[in-house]
Amino acid sequence: MQPIVRFFLALSLVSVILTACQSAPASPTPDLGPALTQAVATALAQLATPTFTPSPVPTATVARTPPPLPALFTTTLPDPLVKPHTYIQDACQYLKDKWTPTNAAPGTIVMAVMIHSITKGTITDPLGQISVQNFKQLMNDLHEQGFTAITAQQLVDFLYTNAKIPERSVILIQDDRKTAENFTEHFLPYYQQWGWPVVNGWISLDDSIGRQYLPENVALSKQGWVDYEAHGVVHNVPISSTSSDEYMRGELFGSMQAIQKNFGKTPVAYIWPGGGFTPKAVQLARQAGYKIGFTTSPRGPMMFNWIPQRDQDDPQNPWYIAEGSSGDPLMTLPRYYDSTAGAHIDEARQIGQQADAYAEQNKATELDYYNIVCAAKYGAIPAQ
Repeated sequence: MQPIVRFFLALSLVSVILTACQSAPASPTPDLGPALTQAVATALAQLATPTFTPSPVPTATVARTPPPLPALFTTTLPDPLVKPHTYIQDACQYLKDKWTPTNAAPGTIVMAVMIHSITKGTITDPLGQISVQNFKQLMNDLHEQGFTAITAQQLVDFLYTNAKIPERSVILIQDDRKTAENFTEHFLPYYQQWGWPVVNGWISLDDSIGRQYLPENVALSKQGWVDYEAHGVVHNVPISSTSSDEYMRGELFGSMQAIQKNFGKTPVAYIWPGGGFTPKAVQLARQAGYKIGFTTSPRGPMMFNWIPQRDQDDPQNPWYIAEGSSGDPLMTLPRYYDSTAGAHIDEARQIGQQADAYAEQNKATELDYYNIVCAAKYGAIPAQ
């Protein structure tokens, strides 16, 4: 009860007693002194002693226990010694990027295809050459299986933040310096028909070939469908454990600077010449500013936070360097050879389907984990 209310009640009580005393009929006057004194004392005591109405006690919130996250998706389709490697350490950020509905859908795959020489003549190097006919067959097979070509920057955005790309994507990488005619004859028809760009791994050596091919390639780059990326300077001496820091820096930083100067763009990809790299070279590539790097090892397709790699060398293919030691899957991405990529298209498609099914199977668990552990800091994942 509020103090002011008790005060007026006490005054009312005293008033009643006094009125009773005044209106009593004539009779022997009783001694009301003790009673009046007691009534006033009681009223004043009630006024002086506050009473409180207890507030409701809130019900204790029971902390929810997050479920364990599912194991990383694996597949038995590629080489059994090839294992998927992740590169995102923050589970909350990974889950948010994975399940944001405007991003790439789970199971989105990217095949990287390495192209060296498309020849009209006799094939003398099965790994370095592909006939015009087989190249056309490869492109048609990719298209019929639902693949779409993307640029290096699109691949970077996908691998880093799961930015939306076609669910079946391919990045076509033409290695080395080529004439503008090479691109217009072999790649332009697919850009005109399907909007497919091509990536060129440009060698930045300032020699007679470079001075001959550079002007026409600079002009071609302005058309927007050939994406020029770094492929070393000297190039024909692959980086290895015997390479000096000076040589590695010259290849990585020199190629970056030359492309900035000649093509007016900063490359995001480094195509390792000959597939050669070392852990130190990978660190230097990061220092130079590259976002991704490509090997010559055909490990399989790539997915968001999922790069197939080997942790041990392959005795049957000693030229395929084990990528695990680099500690940086994004700088050691796999590539299929053009001459054998066609045989792996359906395999890549199946891996994407399996990954999609596995993600859907574990979606509720991952979203429950996110809501308990992550949502307060990272915000809610938008509804589908």
